[in-house]
Amino acid sequence: MADYTEGLANANRFETGIITAGQPTAAQLEAAQAQGVKTVINLRPDGEMQEFDEAALVKKSGMNYVHIPVAGPDDINDANARLLDEALVPGARPALVHCASANRVGALIAYRARFIQHKNDHESMGLGIIAGLDPDGTLVEAVAQKIG
Repeated sequence: MADYTEGLANANRFETGIITAGQPTAAQLEAAQAQGVKTVINLRPDGEMQEFDEAALVKKSGMNYVHIPVAGPDDINDANARLLDEALVPGARPALVHCASANRVGALIAYRARFIQHKNDHESMGLGIIAGLDPDGTLVEAVAQKIG
């Protein structure tokens, strides 16, 4: 069986048991479940995704579904970083964390690294970029201001 991350936009094995990525297809989610993924964390806000009912598909397959809506910089905050951290406990892994492109995933990972995991600002930004934060995008500036 092919690895479900093949063809998954901006997929990255971020750390043990955590894959960060852009939006998976229904087939990729089904393959993820078959390959042992326990939790899918969706950072896309309601109304942004119309392709299929991700929550229903994930729940039907037996995986945990966590929805943390992140529309932009205002949603990169303490509350959402805590929700992400709680969703990534070792018992919930392997986990797939996604938004549309992985940019918001990286932003929230950077914020989590700085304020939940107490890493320095440089390391936090580096982790965010590894997780998908676009170093040339506009969100990176907002994140740098928040954690700097």
